[in-house]
Amino acid sequence: MKIKGLRWWVIGLIALATVINYIDRQSLNVLWPQISEELYPDKNMDERKEIFGWISSIFLFSYAFGQAIFGKIFDKVGTRLGFILSIGFWSLATALHALAKGFFSFAIFRSILGVAEAGNWPGAAKGNAEWFPPKERAFAQGLFNSGAAIGGIISIPLIAYLSVYFSWQMIFVFVGLVGLLWLIPWMLIVKAPPGKHPWLTEKERLHILSIAQKKDSDDNEVVVKEEYNPTTGKVLTHKESWGVILASAAIDPIWWLFVFWIPIYLNEVYGMDVKAIGIYGWVPYVGAMIGAWFGGLLAQNRMKAGWDTNKTRKFVITLGCVIMLPCFYLLTDPGSPVNAVIIMAIILFGFQTAIGNIQTLPSDLFGKKTVGTLSGLAGMSAKFAGVGLTALVSTLTLGGNYTPAFIVGAVLTMIVLASVWLLIKKVEPIKPKTI
Repeated sequence: MKIKGLRWWVIGLIALATVINYIDRQSLNVLWPQISEELYPDKNMDERKEIFGWISSIFLFSYAFGQAIFGKIFDKVGTRLGFILSIGFWSLATALHALAKGFFSFAIFRSILGVAEAGNWPGAAKGNAEWFPPKERAFAQGLFNSGAAIGGIISIPLIAYLSVYFSWQMIFVFVGLVGLLWLIPWMLIVKAPPGKHPWLTEKERLHILSIAQKKDSDDNEVVVKEEYNPTTGKVLTHKESWGVILASAAIDPIWWLFVFWIPIYLNEVYGMDVKAIGIYGWVPYVGAMIGAWFGGLLAQNRMKAGWDTNKTRKFVITLGCVIMLPCFYLLTDPGSPVNAVIIMAIILFGFQTAIGNIQTLPSDLFGKKTVGTLSGLAGMSAKFAGVGLTALVSTLTLGGNYTPAFIVGAVLTMIVLASVWLLIKKVEPIKPKTI
């Protein structure tokens, strides 16, 4: 049996895994106003927010280690088994949230969730590099990234709706089971990598692997361009690697600023309960979803127009950052909740426009056996930076003033631009250093 366009089925499943990933992680964020009132009736808003901040920081701290761990795991065991391990463990961890009784139990379950969920990102980057040629990777990455946005769009109203009929404990059990169901189509469809997959047409296999057949004087042979796959230590000797790592560390906390704090912001600044948050809280993720598609399509369009990888990546990343910068200023005084969520949507549009192309940089610079490693290192640094900002937000926003947090977001955006332009002289395959 042969399936045309099998690579799109694979990236579709990875995008669906990302949707599930965000439903799982967003459940606590949306339910926290309700959970915190039940568990901490004697504490005030700032005290409950501080507890949430520490739980979220522990999640991100674990997530950071998970990025590096799963980067190595995916490079070692492959994309198929790597995703089975990642989503299997994070689904079980989500369901275990139903047993939480306070800070320590939530911290333990969130740390397990963080390590396991982290595998989704180096896994997606590696899957993208395996199943798509360079000219299609930004668009494929955009499809995958849109899964995070769709997860945000779905999860907030979904969790709010479920909270009307079910206890918060049962909600965690339900969303945990969804991830386990995802494993069924994944194991059936992703039987092997592209070079060996029995359902892949020969035309698509050659397209994916970017193989050109050349005739030799004696026989026909397939010539494959040699890739540079250095050790982890040698990866870190290249300033381009540090450009990827620093850009990731600067841009990623912007996402977490909104993922963790949109429900808390709407609850604290505008007095919304869980049901009202369900009405407003999903809007910013619409911008993120459109931005993920836009960034990938724009990159693909520019490459088809003849732009090289370097010009394309830097242009799209810069455009995304330029969109974000003025919106952070506007968000310091939005005037109404409608204005606030619309401005957030524009920021996340710019964010996704940029980050999809940042996340393809490892596959632009190194061979497929190194993509997971650099993606994991970049993801780990990004999550450590996210831990720092997440831990600071509860202090920066005392009394409900979120302006300092938005100023930090603008500064991080400028660091992204500096990292890409100053450290990555040219986005192209790196060659081994010679003595």
